Amino acid sequence: MVAQRGIRSGSSGPPIRYDAVAECLNAVAEHAGRLIASVHMPRIGCGLAGGRWDRIEPLIVEALCDRDIATTVYDHG
Repeated sequence: MVAQRGIRSGSSGPPIRYDAVAECLNAVAEHAGRLIASVHMPRIGCGLAGGRWDRIEPLIVEALCDRDIATTVYDHG
C-alpha cells in the first residue's frame, strides 16, 4: 500500500492520504474476498505517515469488516 507523500509533516499537514488508504483497503478486500483470506496488519498510517487512528479505523471497518472479511489489527507493544 502506498498512501502517503513523504514521511514528515509540514505546513500542509501529515503525509497520510486517507483517500489512498481507502482505495488500497478496497483493493485488499477484493483480493481477500476472492481468496477467502483473512487480513492482518499493524495500525497502518499512524506511524511515520502521521495519520490518526480515529480516521483510519473506520476505513478498515468499511472496506474489510463490513464485507465479513476477518481482520486483525496488531498494536505495537
